[in-house]
Amino acid sequence: MKPIDPRLVVRIGPARRYILVTAGLGLLTALLVAFQAFVIARLLAPLLAPSPLTEDGLGWVGVLVPESARELAVGLPLLATVVALRTAVSWVQERLAHRAGSRVISELRSQVVEHAAAMGPRWIASGRGAEVVTVVTRGLDDLLPYFVRYLPQLGLAATLTPILLVLVLGLDWISALIVGLTLPLIPIFMILVGLVTRERSARHLEAMQTLGTRTLDLIAGVPTLKALGRENGPAARVRELGEAHRKATMGSLRVAFLSGMVLELLTTLSVAIVAVTMGFRLVAGGVGIETGLAVLILAPEVYLPLRNVGMHFHASADGLAAADAAFEILDEPIPAAGGDAPAPEVSTGALVATGLGVLTPDGRREAPCGATMRCEPGTVTAVVGPNGSGKSTLLLALAGLLPATSGTVTLESDAGSAPVSRDGKVVVELDSWTSQIAWVPQRPDLGPEGRRLSLGQRQRKALSRALASGRPLILLDEPTAHLDPASRAEVVAQIRALADAGATVVVATHEPDVVRDAEAVLTVESRTAEEVDA
Repeated sequence: MKPIDPRLVVRIGPARRYILVTAGLGLLTALLVAFQAFVIARLLAPLLAPSPLTEDGLGWVGVLVPESARELAVGLPLLATVVALRTAVSWVQERLAHRAGSRVISELRSQVVEHAAAMGPRWIASGRGAEVVTVVTRGLDDLLPYFVRYLPQLGLAATLTPILLVLVLGLDWISALIVGLTLPLIPIFMILVGLVTRERSARHLEAMQTLGTRTLDLIAGVPTLKALGRENGPAARVRELGEAHRKATMGSLRVAFLSGMVLELLTTLSVAIVAVTMGFRLVAGGVGIETGLAVLILAPEVYLPLRNVGMHFHASADGLAAADAAFEILDEPIPAAGGDAPAPEVSTGALVATGLGVLTPDGRREAPCGATMRCEPGTVTAVVGPNGSGKSTLLLALAGLLPATSGTVTLESDAGSAPVSRDGKVVVELDSWTSQIAWVPQRPDLGPEGRRLSLGQRQRKALSRALASGRPLILLDEPTAHLDPASRAEVVAQIRALADAGATVVVATHEPDVVRDAEAVLTVESRTAEEVDA
């Protein structure tokens, strides 16, 4: 994981503006810190004057003199003003960080969801849909500490640390040498801790994705499980997944706390070395009291931004892992959306598929392979074949939602043959083509209002919408799979009535009644890539 992910800067506009603002506020903070250190040193130095008891070098005793009282009367309000300004700058920076972080996360979520939708239903159904849900919800929520805590400290480390180090060098070169030698130890330990954090963050995100996938599958199947009396069956598996998620979360928190402790200890020891050497030199008279106080006040401020960078970076590692997963999704190429040619009217001719084949996502099989069919208006075409042979994929290819690897889809009418897809891409305007199609998948998603319906009820509702759509091409994927016998007979009759009204109906099915009632039956098959090449 990089200190700043360049993909966030390139893709997300609010991130760029926020980084520039953070740099400016960091410079202002550096000036305020330096001025505060000099004011405190100036106010305290006159109070610490050598007394007769300490002229032998045994120590220092504070002696209040009239000039000191007058300087305090002027300096304390000035110091209070500087502290108030630092507080105000920190408040403004954190407020801007919250606002920018929320906008960046919202924009990144929108991009991921839009990209996933553009990838098509087959990509979502392959299991990536649950991954998208996990990333854009719990995953990217963990990215907020990256903007609210980490990036401001990174800006301070780039501005405050070098400026203060130069100031320390101007005051006392020995202290600056000690700080310069110990300062690189912090990023070294950050890298060492980060190597462990990266693995744990990846495991945490994987555990969330697994739990999210199984939970979504379980919720979708609860009505069916309850109908079969098996609703308590997955309880042990859910507890197991929840325990895995708990362990991964606690592991990430443990590393975050331990990394903070390590960096805190390292910073404390480094400042202690500066303080001890400064104390001996003060006793020996090798450095002035005002200079020593200014160095001792500035030294912790030099280390503070780097220490906080390491601590907050490890705390936001889960969010960075989710952002990385989001960018992996965004980097996947989107299939061609279609051509510029106007789509032919489906109601004017027969839909013809010739040698239609689609490779599986792993590229090992073609399913379907060499599918050839002719679907006339006013007829029902049944697509049959074993599970995994490509029946659902064939419907997606006909709808233009999935580009075919080989073969063509055309519409043949009295006016001639109009291509719909060829050479692996849709050649007509996709919106004008899909607007003529009603498609019902095996597991229809009706939105939030359909979550409380059983799978069979959702199937019936989706079928009713498709049958009442009035569109000339109806694609149905296992429309009777989750219905009782009476409902199946009713759906078969509705399909017949729809075809009699002039629609072109293509049904992927295992239902014998649908097959018997169809005018044409296509048996699809799949082949390995080696068999296709042969």
